[in-house]
Amino acid sequence: MTDAALNPETILDFHARALRRRAMLVTGIGVLVVAFFMLDLFVGPTTMTPGAVLRALIGTPDVPTDAIILWNVRLPQTMTALLVGAALALAGAEMQTILDNPLASPFTLGVSSAASLGAALALIANVSIPWLPALWLVPVNAFIFAAGAMLVLQFVAARLGRGPGTIVLLGIALVFGFNALVALLQFTASQSALQEFVHWTLGNLSQTKWSQIGVLAVCLAVMGPWSVASSWSLTALRLGEDRARAMGIDTTRLRLGSLLRITFLSAISVAFVGTIGFIGLVAPHIARLAVGEDHRFFLPASALVGAAVLLASSTLSKVLIPGVLLPTGIVTSLVGLPVFLALILRRGA
Repeated sequence: MTDAALNPETILDFHARALRRRAMLVTGIGVLVVAFFMLDLFVGPTTMTPGAVLRALIGTPDVPTDAIILWNVRLPQTMTALLVGAALALAGAEMQTILDNPLASPFTLGVSSAASLGAALALIANVSIPWLPALWLVPVNAFIFAAGAMLVLQFVAARLGRGPGTIVLLGIALVFGFNALVALLQFTASQSALQEFVHWTLGNLSQTKWSQIGVLAVCLAVMGPWSVASSWSLTALRLGEDRARAMGIDTTRLRLGSLLRITFLSAISVAFVGTIGFIGLVAPHIARLAVGEDHRFFLPASALVGAAVLLASSTLSKVLIPGVLLPTGIVTSLVGLPVFLALILRRGA
């Protein structure tokens, strides 16, 4: 390479163009999210033209039933897909970074299994907090157990001084332990309770209420900016533990902060919608291919890709089988598996 190619002006110009390119890609993904959001609103079992949906959205419906369908059925499901997809993908992106493991996600480390145990206790054994409204019984139980599983991982990271590899192995052990307890509860469950629990585990975006959507939005509004504020430190961590410490970064504190964000993002998401697989695993890989490891762009891109994937899955759940609304968790697994295999093959893994 010539000296002219290495002069500071050339390097700065190349860096500026790379930043502009990444910003444009993130913006493009955001536009795609808006498109999928509107498409999910337009699609549903009840026939409504896009014009009728838009008029109901702005408060001038053709008939009163259009507004009821939009605001009570379609819009809550679409908003849930947007928020849950972004939350799970953001949690997965941070998890893969702090553990330096491309297969890490909130679900591979026991969060989903712990939430399933909490939900099973509420639905099968009627275990819950006294005086809690019926609407919140299952979500609160699932959240408590999911958050508890993440707190165990935080304890290992903070108190025992173990590395990322130990955290991953402990997460896998938690998965098997929680699954065994869930199987025991299923074995003793009545037919009606078992049916209700199985429906919860399949992942469903259509049961959330506006109050629950508000909790999801507040959680993402708090954890998202906090995550982006740590983007420089997370990028440095990708260069290696020793290099990050040489830059003055307290890696132990960084990991604990990330685990706290992951706990809230993943636990609240799973508590409200059940098991939605592959989003936290696949979305960060797609974002990484698009914008690289600079977490200033990687984290927002991951959240947007997760929202786009779950919105697309929500739309597919309504149209794959005419007249039947499939659980979204099934669709994300069907879509996520071939996408993940394609990513592995492309990376030459």
